[in-house]
Amino acid sequence: MEIKPRYSRVSDILDLMTFILSRVQGVTIPEIAERYNVSRRTAERMRDSLLNIFPDFEELDYIQDDYKHWGFSNRAYSRLISFKPEEIANLEQLKDILSNSKSIQTLDKTIEKLKAISTKHHTSLEDEIEMLLHTEGFAIRQKPNYNISFDTLSIVRDAIQNSKIITGTYHEKQRKLKPLGVIYGEKTYLVAREDAKGSDVYNYILHKLKDLKITTESFDKGDFNLEEHSKRSFGVYQGEIMDVKLLFSPSVSEDILCYNFHPTQSISEQPDGSVLVTFQASGPLEIIWHLFKWGKDVKILAPEKLKETYRNYINEIDLS
Repeated sequence: MEIKPRYSRVSDILDLMTFILSRVQGVTIPEIAERYNVSRRTAERMRDSLLNIFPDFEELDYIQDDYKHWGFSNRAYSRLISFKPEEIANLEQLKDILSNSKSIQTLDKTIEKLKAISTKHHTSLEDEIEMLLHTEGFAIRQKPNYNISFDTLSIVRDAIQNSKIITGTYHEKQRKLKPLGVIYGEKTYLVAREDAKGSDVYNYILHKLKDLKITTESFDKGDFNLEEHSKRSFGVYQGEIMDVKLLFSPSVSEDILCYNFHPTQSISEQPDGSVLVTFQASGPLEIIWHLFKWGKDVKILAPEKLKETYRNYINEIDLS
């Protein structure tokens, strides 16, 4: 059994306090249990430990669900939270994988604010962050740089939060969309319904949506779940769900065993050292684009449609 340091109890309480302060509406017992992977009884004891220490930790007035919400009525406790140099360095590194210049500028300003409220007594925070960045290094990534304005993002976020219909031009056609969420990847996609197309959900490349305007017209999202919608695809493509089965050679097994292909994946090491990966997703082209990086070390076992897509794609490449 792991033996915790003598003062780990204090760090545990501070971690729980930080988690709760991050939620304006407070947290519920089930949320504490899920966050820390503990039983309900343990989650209740964790809550009680804060009740015994902080007089301003109490049940909040929150009537949007059937759970009791617990939080701090005095936000001054947030001053106890500090940021480590490595945490800010991690945010600095995130800029390298962003494709949108506006998002990079926003992240830059966020990092500046974190530095401004952080204090160091010996070595300067800036020097420590710089040291971490140089030590860990950066990978050069080939990525597109799509320009999405703050106005566009603001309209989309407002419309999603308030279930308002938006209008705009997409592929030179006027659209009336019911926005449901945003997916960030190599490109940024707006997930929405369009009455002209029926009740299905579609992905719209956000930087190609022009002249966006939010209307006063509301709509019902129904039971749409963005996470479940995203899980259906490999990337963002939505279509027929395939049962994908891949076999990776022993030479790349160490990398594959800790690799995240898809939320539905199952990874198992075989007796000969190879690794079997299975998942369910749509988007055969996006899957094979990703498999090219593994070269001869990956074999597609199923489905036959994916094998055929891979074979045809290679045959179409002109190397002359």
